[in-house]
Amino acid sequence: MRNNQDRFGAKHDGAEAPVEAPQLKFVTPTEFVTLPSRGAYPQNHPLHGKETIEIFYMTAKDEDILSSQALLKKGLAIERFIENIIVDKLIDPGSMYSGDRNAIVIAARSSGYGNAYETEVSCPSCSAKSKQIFDLDQPTILTSDIEGEENLSKTDDGCFETKMPVSGYTVKFRLLTGRDEMALVKSQLNKKKTKIPGLSKTVTGQFKKMIVAVESYPNREIINQFVDTMLASDSHHLKKCYRMTESNVEIKTHFECQSCGHEQELEVPLNADFFWPNS
Repeated sequence: MRNNQDRFGAKHDGAEAPVEAPQLKFVTPTEFVTLPSRGAYPQNHPLHGKETIEIFYMTAKDEDILSSQALLKKGLAIERFIENIIVDKLIDPGSMYSGDRNAIVIAARSSGYGNAYETEVSCPSCSAKSKQIFDLDQPTILTSDIEGEENLSKTDDGCFETKMPVSGYTVKFRLLTGRDEMALVKSQLNKKKTKIPGLSKTVTGQFKKMIVAVESYPNREIINQFVDTMLASDSHHLKKCYRMTESNVEIKTHFECQSCGHEQELEVPLNADFFWPNS
């Protein structure tokens, strides 16, 4: 029998021909999240006039960010997470209002792990702990509503003005951003390190961040002195005004304690296990 291998000048050594690797395309899907603020940002902000923001679905890399002990210790895990999932990298998460950031976090958690969020809650009446399920796909959007308020108005630069009921001073204030919250948290961490008493989100700390002028004076020293000597009645009024101007997202569910029978509406707690479901 003739050797066909010699005849055709080819030698077969038993090795398989190399298989070309498939051309795989790994694309992370995105979704659009409704902004509670409806884009009520200053004109030079990239979200000015925008009612939605596009974000990527959560990935394993995002889980690494959320579980990073270094970032958690510095209080930067959520900040880096939001920064990573926003599609438009021109948007600085630190410049976004707190309510808009909350909407992003809730939407990302829902698309990543499902809309059913089960967590442990404490009864407001007897402190008994129990499991509660919140539906993240049924948020309530709380928008700014100052229509008809005689002593509260919006300024051209996106801030608000109101006259204090007791002192009579006119105060101009703005909404808090993610960067403001980070500064308050950092302040608290520094106080703990130096053993200085105080809370990260004291009333005065928040007021000093949100007030931009008193009687048209933007001087920071004047603002700080005003806050430190503010009467309780004026403080109550300013907090009420802020609640009316703030836009946020709210998720509540009916709660009934199995131990004492207490019933009320509970708001979803954004605690440590929010991104780590048991299942």
